Amino acid sequence: MIKIETGIDLVEINRFRKINPKIRERFFDRVYTDAEISACDRRDDHFAGRFAAKEAAAKALGTGIGILRWHDLEVLPDENGKPVLFLHGEAEKIAKQKGWSSWSVSITHTASTAVAVVTVLLEEKVSK
Repeated sequence: MIKIETGIDLVEINRFRKINPKIRERFFDRVYTDAEISACDRRDDHFAGRFAAKEAAAKALGTGIGILRWHDLEVLPDENGKPVLFLHGEAEKIAKQKGWSSWSVSITHTASTAVAVVTVLLEEKVSK
């Protein structure tokens, strides 16, 4: 039996513009992988979109970020620029336990907000 799970998150881009410059680099290093930082090209809307995608993925996993580390969830562009969600560490372990078979992420922006949705297909074991 196939089951669908969804996570969604909305982030105000201005929150990223207002990060205190003294802690900005430390915050980004804690939340984003080196590859994500490079892919964002210093654009706050891209950082906000990836942040929303990580939150949406954690919601789809049913854990929230508390159990996961930020680097357990990585969002990078494919060759066409489409966001792709990669799971590492605890996120990968939980996804396997829950039967995640396939997932996708979509990110969109307005001038003020970034929204991300993660949709997951699960292969649920049916007990007889």
